[in-house]
Amino acid sequence: MAAQRGKDLLLKADDGTGTLVTVAGLRTRALSLNAETVDITHSESAGRWRELLDGAGVRHATLTGAGIFKDAASDALARQIFFDGLLRNWQIVLPDFGTVTGAFQITKLEYRGEHAGELSFELTLESAGALAFVAL
Repeated sequence: MAAQRGKDLLLKADDGTGTLVTVAGLRTRALSLNAETVDITHSESAGRWRELLDGAGVRHATLTGAGIFKDAASDALARQIFFDGLLRNWQIVLPDFGTVTGAFQITKLEYRGEHAGELSFELTLESAGALAFVAL
């Protein structure tokens, strides 16, 4: 995969009708895929090296984004999803790589502003089930 522009990584949220809406105004976005391990090391492990149980750990994804308010509709959608505590389908578009889609819950919605600057926001989403990856 050749170098890609960071601005092309998109975050989309289900608006409640099944339509995916791009969350506007995001300046930074990140997707972190994580897998916990299950240690099965015992007294007879070769050379006392750690052994892990294949395929047994809990997997989860964390998605973060930060930016400025640019689109009232997507800002209102994110706010409503947070305050209602909803699990919604979100899609992360990784250019020239693929898409990751699945249920997420907004676990952090932060607003901040400086006296001589713009109002900005940050959100964090945690996966709430199996994720699907589709290669482009």
